[in-house]
Amino acid sequence: MQSKLRICVMAASLLGGAGLVAAQAGTDWQNYGGDRGAQRYSPLTQITPANVSSLKVAWTYHMKPADATRVATSQTTPLVVGNTMYLGSPYGRIVALDATTGKELWVYKMPGNQRPAPRGMAYWPGEGDYAPELIFGTNDGKMMAIDVKTGKPAERFGEHGVVNLKTPDIMRGYDKNYALTSPPGIYKNLVMTGGSGPEESRSISGDERAWDVRTGKLVWTFHGVPHDGEFGADTWAPGSRKDRAGTNIWNMITVDDKRGIAFLPFTGPGPDRWGGDRHGMNLFGNALVAVDANTGKRLWHFQLLHHEVWDWDQPTPPMLFDVKRNDKTIPAVAAMNKSGYLFILDRLTGKPLYDVKEVPVPKSNVEDEETWPTQPIPVTPPPLAKQSFTAATDVTNITPELESFCKNLIKTKKIHDSVPFSPITSDSQIARFPGSGGGPEWGGGAFDPKLGYFIVNTQELGSIEQLEKKKDGYWASANIPDSFFDQEIPGHGYYPCHNPPWGDLWAVNVNTGKVAWRVNLGVSDIMPEGKRDTGRPNLGAPLATASGLIFIGATDDSRFRAFETKTGKEIWTHKMEASAHASPVSYQGSDGKQYVAVVATGGSFVHSPAVGDSLIVFGLP
Repeated sequence: MQSKLRICVMAASLLGGAGLVAAQAGTDWQNYGGDRGAQRYSPLTQITPANVSSLKVAWTYHMKPADATRVATSQTTPLVVGNTMYLGSPYGRIVALDATTGKELWVYKMPGNQRPAPRGMAYWPGEGDYAPELIFGTNDGKMMAIDVKTGKPAERFGEHGVVNLKTPDIMRGYDKNYALTSPPGIYKNLVMTGGSGPEESRSISGDERAWDVRTGKLVWTFHGVPHDGEFGADTWAPGSRKDRAGTNIWNMITVDDKRGIAFLPFTGPGPDRWGGDRHGMNLFGNALVAVDANTGKRLWHFQLLHHEVWDWDQPTPPMLFDVKRNDKTIPAVAAMNKSGYLFILDRLTGKPLYDVKEVPVPKSNVEDEETWPTQPIPVTPPPLAKQSFTAATDVTNITPELESFCKNLIKTKKIHDSVPFSPITSDSQIARFPGSGGGPEWGGGAFDPKLGYFIVNTQELGSIEQLEKKKDGYWASANIPDSFFDQEIPGHGYYPCHNPPWGDLWAVNVNTGKVAWRVNLGVSDIMPEGKRDTGRPNLGAPLATASGLIFIGATDDSRFRAFETKTGKEIWTHKMEASAHASPVSYQGSDGKQYVAVVATGGSFVHSPAVGDSLIVFGLP
């Protein structure tokens, strides 16, 4: 049944043990990635390839309150513990729902104009006299803890449930925005936070920190840009580390609970498209860093991109899984940035499990720039996104109108071709692939341990860019209104200028490094019959289940889909009011049924219309 469930705060006496129900192994969804290693895998098997065609909407929760005057978009992933679902709303509310019926259990209204982090919250299970908590960042640079028993701030955490993340060592005297956009990482009694800030040259710090979840006190700090005397300081030109912006973690942190290792996926340093004032490899920019989760001490690092000038942040959560090779089981971690390259590393040493070669790449001709002469490129697996553009062969011919528009755009703006790792130039516009949108994005992948398949969605989106010198003497992107994923067909939407596919779903066998299958993800509804299977721009992760299914929304065509994991065959599709640029979850309700849930509001940089406010929950009749 569907219902319009509206906000009503319930008294604590009616809460009972909401959120304290003992979790049944494998039936909950307690972390953004399912487990803390971000496998996004559910062991539930009730919904199968044989019966998924019978899947129906079980209930819908509408997040928009009656007094809201606008539609707010969301990329959030709900959490489910016992039979309680926890949801961070873009309308500044934290909501607890009965996971089987959708009935509201409690609602916490955040003060003023505060909103929770757009991609979700973390759950801490509590210990002893400490009750379980929801922990999340806010849009104004704070971290909050909510007692799941009362639905109110955990008073003992920081000051009345709030820790101010904008400390002097982070802000460094700059008056800039700072916020958590993703759920923090949890390890034992520690909560680990990154943070996002401006992509400038000199600004606030991107350091990673860990806090005592019981008190909110700082426990350790890892410097994204090394301080004097620290490992990696010599990878920066003298003086270039001071007040360096960027090199932060705006995405998800993963944890190997058994070994006590936290995996920190750092993004690139600022400015994000020019490094003339920061010569060198620039550690720990665009590097995966493994640290002792108890102390923050570096164990190893692997830099995915040297001297970042492409805005290819490392957005995907590092995924933990085992690789089986020659009768051995090797603990591994997968790392990806927007370039579309998949690095499969030994989790204990950081060494690649498949060959990675330092390959010579083009040199920049921009003033003062010294791009690094080589970049690490995996021999296996192959790139999971388009890497270059040649106008003579790549301009789309899917319709005469789009072909004519794109050829004229290239001619009039003198847009030139690109090869892998082409630097952005100052003398002309370049069509570079992948663009700033990826490749893969923040959702990350899913993993099927039975097949050994790493499943990830990517988008084949390029960027048209050129550098120009700004008044402050630094080089940055010129204001170019058009880009290759931003061509509007009036009244119909936006379409890329290169031939499809424009969005993909991949399965890589981690035991061999080979691609098991690749399929187009999404359809272009306005294209002529027979040409609609193009794949579409997409944001949001897949979900894998033990029954051999992959569920994913992500695409801008407002569909929620199920694929057969073994073959990649699409076997179920549900059309929604709005696109689901969020990551789905699966859990077992109190009625013993398996459910699949996803937030669908539309809205994103892929131009998906922001027309919804729904959390949609699916189940078998």
